[in-house]
Amino acid sequence: MIETSYTIKPIGVIRSELTTLEAAPRQGDEGAPEAWLELINLVAPGLAGITAGDELIVLTWLHRARRDVLQVHPRGQLERPLTGVFATRSPDRPNPIGLHRVSVLEVAGQRLRVAPMEAIDGTPVIDIKPVLGPLDDR
Repeated sequence: MIETSYTIKPIGVIRSELTTLEAAPRQGDEGAPEAWLELINLVAPGLAGITAGDELIVLTWLHRARRDVLQVHPRGQLERPLTGVFATRSPDRPNPIGLHRVSVLEVAGQRLRVAPMEAIDGTPVIDIKPVLGPLDDR
């Protein structure tokens, strides 16, 4: 790997009824529940302009993922051939960044209630971005 390193500081945490990896669906649209994104005070002003109904991309650090895995059987199905993690949505990868498309259900101070969210309780949030339309100027 390239010897350059970067520091990513969490801006918040996921609060969810999902507490184990086994309980979490593989993708949000596979039955993931609502969850809260709790942001730290320092970044709370960054929520200005977000309202219920907005669609967001939430980037998380999949802190329980393995970082030494480069090939997986897609979706854990052993009958499928080993495939490089960069060709899959496996959480196990050198930099385990999660990508979650969610809808905002509620804005409450420095918290957002969103759905669907397949990340487990305690997962660090590293960034939030709006889903842009074709002529969006954000």
